[in-house]
Amino acid sequence: MISKSMGFIGAGRVARIILGGLKKAGHLPTEVVASDVSADALMQLQSVFPEAKTFLNNNREAASQEVVFLCLHPPALPDSLAEIKNSLLTGAIVISLAPKLSIVRIKEGLAGFDRIVRLIPNAASIIGEGYNPVAFSAAFTQQEKEEIQNFLSLLGKCPEVAENKLEAYAIVTAMGPTYVWFQLNELRNLGESFGMSAGEAEAGVAEMAVGAAKTLFTSGLSAEEVMDLIPVKPLGEEELNIRAIYQNRLEPLYKKLRS
Repeated sequence: MISKSMGFIGAGRVARIILGGLKKAGHLPTEVVASDVSADALMQLQSVFPEAKTFLNNNREAASQEVVFLCLHPPALPDSLAEIKNSLLTGAIVISLAPKLSIVRIKEGLAGFDRIVRLIPNAASIIGEGYNPVAFSAAFTQQEKEEIQNFLSLLGKCPEVAENKLEAYAIVTAMGPTYVWFQLNELRNLGESFGMSAGEAEAGVAEMAVGAAKTLFTSGLSAEEVMDLIPVKPLGEEELNIRAIYQNRLEPLYKKLRS
């Protein structure tokens, strides 16, 4: 399913991520329409995707496309649903990228329109390496779901999951890069300061990160056994504090998304 027309309600970061991934894969749709309340967001999107048609404070134009991405934070969604409900094409697909608002609530906001997909996007989708779990309304046939997943696979992996797990994915996979990117970047910078070239430091940190993840999750060793493979732990004294930060910051956020 390669759509001929695609609308974005919200033209910020996540819209640029989705379009960036499609462009990298060579599958930008024939028509891209984006709307936003911010003129700056629209200008930034159009600077990267000049083929996009942009509309300020006019979600109806973006909503009248074959595939409509809802790229808004949860508090902004209800009002936008009310605005676009009469603009949706009969056979359109609405893909919500927001946590918290369930398919049932989105359907209610769209006055019964039920061709709804929920997707939790991952930033690595911009290079086609995302991990974007999806949940479908009951309106889709199995064949339609497979076609949608094949299309979304241009952005990376997109497994179908239970809808009640999407908020967990939002914390773990969608926000996950923010927990590690700055650390990987710091290691890269340290490597360069120690005399490695930029290329050597980048390659070393990248391969280390991939190998470390595979060792933890695919080696067959327990987490304790994996973490015991290296006896010298320069940050060992900080591990309890770091674990506490994860628990104290992320658990309340998850509960907020689920409330």
